[in-house]
Amino acid sequence: MTDPTRGSGVPDRARKRFPGISTRAWEHPADRSALVALRKLSGFDDVLKKLAGLVSERSVRLMFLATAVRASERQFPHIHDMVRDAAYILDLEKVPELYVTQDPRPNAMCIGMETPVLVVTTGLVEMLDEEELRAVVGHEVGHAMSGHAVYRTMLLILTGIAARIAWLPLGNIAITALITALKEWFRKSEISCDRAGLLVGQDLQASMRGLMKLAGGHHLAEMNVDAFIEQAEEYERAGDLRDGVLKLLQLLPQSHPFATVRVARLKKWAESEEYRSIMAGAYPRRADDPDTSVGEQWRATAESYARSVKESKDPLMGLIRDITGGAGDVGGRIRDVFSGSGARGAGTDGSGADGAAEGRGSGSGSGGS
Repeated sequence: MTDPTRGSGVPDRARKRFPGISTRAWEHPADRSALVALRKLSGFDDVLKKLAGLVSERSVRLMFLATAVRASERQFPHIHDMVRDAAYILDLEKVPELYVTQDPRPNAMCIGMETPVLVVTTGLVEMLDEEELRAVVGHEVGHAMSGHAVYRTMLLILTGIAARIAWLPLGNIAITALITALKEWFRKSEISCDRAGLLVGQDLQASMRGLMKLAGGHHLAEMNVDAFIEQAEEYERAGDLRDGVLKLLQLLPQSHPFATVRVARLKKWAESEEYRSIMAGAYPRRADDPDTSVGEQWRATAESYARSVKESKDPLMGLIRDITGGAGDVGGRIRDVFSGSGARGAGTDGSGADGAAEGRGSGSGSGGS
């Protein structure tokens, strides 16, 4: 842990450190399975580094060096200490550089694959308190350690390709399908790194407050975390089948989960046995990463999605449960809902909070990647 006498941003309370921790400890199953598979591909890193050159990764880094302020012991020392502290807690040997850029919009991002760079905006720094900002820094360090810039690079490249071949119907459909899949991975990567931020800050209330501020601004006295979580529950179970379809359509273009959903998901994970085990020192180790089974991770992903559908209160997920369960007259129910008769309550059985509703929240816990 950073020496508490260095800088004003490091609290004197003790926080646990996780020597040798693997990123698998905090990665969502869908995110983890994709990453494990990518890491197993021989030479894939070299290919991605070449692809990164196509989107001018070097020029982006140089631009921040020229136009933003690099955190150090002399500039934004409290944020610099937070990055060092996060790297220490997650046992990351090389501390990433962090830049503060003038932008009133609260945002944070991690760019670069070979040498990750963290960026936060002045809007974010001014909006969050010390512990909220610490969670965001931890979130971005989580991105750096997991290698999530892979997703961003692929999205940028594929989006550029899609724009060029939009006049080819079949080609555009194929690229669009890939972009949709990548965005789903990216949404799950944000859930993953919200967890990394919690492991760094070890303050659930601060993590949730930061996410809530992304939705409602800095007026913390006017907001309440419990009421915000109730919003997430209402969003998930709200309406009928039509609302479920609308939520899905709203979700698909997004690269980030919605803020209320992120808070609810993070709280659920913080109350799980998985989180308690990590805090007790029982977590996956980096040394075991090469032996991780791809098939086992994909099975975990399938189980996670199946559990989401089973536990979800969302009406569309209720219909999917009925279809897979062989319920009769599903077609009649759909017809009734969209014709306006029997619209309320279609397929709203089930319980739990891990629904299918994820979309945009912005950033790192803030608006970048």
